[in-house]
Amino acid sequence: MDFTLNEDQAEFKALLRQFVDREIVPVAREWEQSGRYPTEIVAGMADMGLFGITVPEEYGGLDLDPISFALVFEELARGWMGIAGILGSHSLACRLIHMHGTPEQKEKYLPDLATGRRRTAIGLTEPDAGTDLQGIRTTARLEGDHYVVNGSKTWITNARYADPLPVLVKTDPAASPAHRGMSVLLVEAGTPGFEVTKDIGKLGYKGTESCEVVLDDVRVPASQLVGGVEGRGMQQVLSALEWGRVNIAARSVGLAQRAHDEALAYAQQRKAFGQPIAEFQAIQLKLGELGTQVQAARLMAYWAADAVRRGRADGATGMAKIFCSEVALQAAIDSMKVHGGYGYSTEFEVERLYRDSILMSIGEGTNDILRTVVAKSLIKGETRVG
Repeated sequence: MDFTLNEDQAEFKALLRQFVDREIVPVAREWEQSGRYPTEIVAGMADMGLFGITVPEEYGGLDLDPISFALVFEELARGWMGIAGILGSHSLACRLIHMHGTPEQKEKYLPDLATGRRRTAIGLTEPDAGTDLQGIRTTARLEGDHYVVNGSKTWITNARYADPLPVLVKTDPAASPAHRGMSVLLVEAGTPGFEVTKDIGKLGYKGTESCEVVLDDVRVPASQLVGGVEGRGMQQVLSALEWGRVNIAARSVGLAQRAHDEALAYAQQRKAFGQPIAEFQAIQLKLGELGTQVQAARLMAYWAADAVRRGRADGATGMAKIFCSEVALQAAIDSMKVHGGYGYSTEFEVERLYRDSILMSIGEGTNDILRTVVAKSLIKGETRVG
């Protein structure tokens, strides 16, 4: 049993950390507050090949193992959650195309997606269907050699840059159960009737846009049906979301790590009653608990990533996403408490960490829903504890 990264993973993490400390940490607070899009950071990620982390090498990607994949999001989120979001939706969609696309679809899109010349996202959530994806209302009716798509999507990260955008639709709205009538279509930017209508204002998770998308009689070639077979969309999406939960768990670890770092540094620098507040037992109790929880979350995230490497791991990824996201929120709160009044100030990093942390318990499946996923996995014997 070895709890350390292998040599390649350790070197990769060090490279990521250098990039984050050099390109992201110095500008994150200012750019987040001004609403500036991180164009230069995106270009830097492209230069590093990070847009190809879930793309096979034969198409020019890095094809990272799941733990290295987790390291990317841990380090990026340590710098700025919004940057991790830009890459997260892209990598999820790339994996979906890689796992389920036809040979023609892979050849058409994956080489450019790997370099960042193209970017992508994933269109799942709708105004009336978030966690319950089987309740989506977007339809795709086959007319000749095209599907005619009508509906809307919301909370779509990278929507203004996605080309193509994989969109979950109902090709057979009458199917029972509903998932048998669901498919994924690759909708290219600029297709008539496909419009990004607005950016949604958010408490945190800034730097990347979250948009509403409308599809009004959008004609999509039948060749853009992922896998070329109708009725596979739900399975395709769920298999990609498994990696998505590793992504969220790792982001949560990165955010919690930054909260810990900020609290520790502030406690050693801030003085009260003639000594650093780190000397006070009340502060030490918070720092000790914070460090313990962050390291526990990290081990949980890596364990889940390794479980994905070995096969389907709904239970493990669900556990990790739940635990790590809740550690991130508590870490941000405890770091704010260590900072005292300054923790509430926009002049310090910690208030941004708090705003960003809240989303982690919601995205990629709410924690309560994932508790039921974990429970079902335990009941079926697919996941074992002990």
